[in-house]
Amino acid sequence: MEEETMANFNLNKVILGGRLVSDPELKTTQSGIPVCSFSVAVNRRGSSESEQKVDFINCQAWRQTAEFLCRYFRKGSSVCLIGA
Repeated sequence: MEEETMANFNLNKVILGGRLVSDPELKTTQSGIPVCSFSVAVNRRGSSESEQKVDFINCQAWRQTAEFLCRYFRKGSSVCLIGA
């Protein structure tokens, strides 16, 4: 198999739904690219039906997506993310 085709087998995709733990933080790289750092709280079922656990996922968004997140979302905002 060609190397390019093999790379497709190693692709992972994640879809998260949750709430922002704090206000997103916008920074700019030395080359002027906006980057937004934020954390999402995602609920999941525990070992029993009534038990719920929370996972805290650290995320980053770049460029226009970073600016959009920081402009319109705040702590507690509900978000749905798709990433690779």
